[in-house]
Amino acid sequence: MHDRRRVEPAETIGDFLLNRSIVAPHLEPARPQGVGEPALFQAVKGAFERDVEGSWIDREGHGDTMNLTFMPRILRSLLAALPLIVVAGSAACGPAGAPRPEAASPATAPAIAEARQERLASPARIVFLGDSLTAGLGLPREQAVPSLIQERLHAEGYGYDVVNAGVSGDTSAGGLSRLDWSLEGDVKILVVELGANDGLRGLPVSQLQRNLGEIVARAKARGITVILTGMEAPPNYGPAYTSEFRQVFRDVADEHDVALVPFYLEGVAGIPSLNNSDGIHPNAAGARIVAETLWRALEPVLEDR
Repeated sequence: MHDRRRVEPAETIGDFLLNRSIVAPHLEPARPQGVGEPALFQAVKGAFERDVEGSWIDREGHGDTMNLTFMPRILRSLLAALPLIVVAGSAACGPAGAPRPEAASPATAPAIAEARQERLASPARIVFLGDSLTAGLGLPREQAVPSLIQERLHAEGYGYDVVNAGVSGDTSAGGLSRLDWSLEGDVKILVVELGANDGLRGLPVSQLQRNLGEIVARAKARGITVILTGMEAPPNYGPAYTSEFRQVFRDVADEHDVALVPFYLEGVAGIPSLNNSDGIHPNAAGARIVAETLWRALEPVLEDR
């Protein structure tokens, strides 16, 4: 067994935590206005306010009823403003003979149809859904594991496109939340590499099992072949947690009848020469070993060349 570095619970695989919300500042959408609307609105508003000023208190000093003696003046003010409203509305809509915006030219229809056909005819996809181990943290993009698999596919004559859907710091919950858009296009195979950050944070094993099970079930419901990869929890959480954590991947694979790679970092974890300086993420040599491990699980489910 490899000597694994002790990892504190606060440490995460990746450069940021996905569960920290990043939101844009609140922007109030601009309200469209017709021609002359601001001035008209202010005029009507001012007339109305002048007439109703003090009208909410009746002669006995009660404030819950409107004094009816003011009602005719209010109505007169609104009726006097009505012609202005009609004129402003006509100006906003434009003159009766004004040209209207033309619809999209029929000449664009073939281009739209062609783009749609190209999308439908795009190569089948293999999606790698994972965290920074999939993203290739510390490596050039072309040296990440999904890129190495793409090279191997081309070398072997397969026409798949590989999608690297790795997000640094992601947990199983984060992967589940972005599953639908990660599976856009003609996805044939999904490789799931999630759970490392769940383990490093000591998140409940039941939560990990539920999230992974949902990911696998939803992918299979789309007719996608799933390969699940296992992970190990750091030993500082104790033998009970690490054992239950390891068992989750086996249970999910058995329950949903999918292929399982027992340990994503097999032959790489704990070996300094195969990892970056953080001791967690594979370097270029380590990534090649991981890619070879995954290829052995991937090749049997590839369609004919």
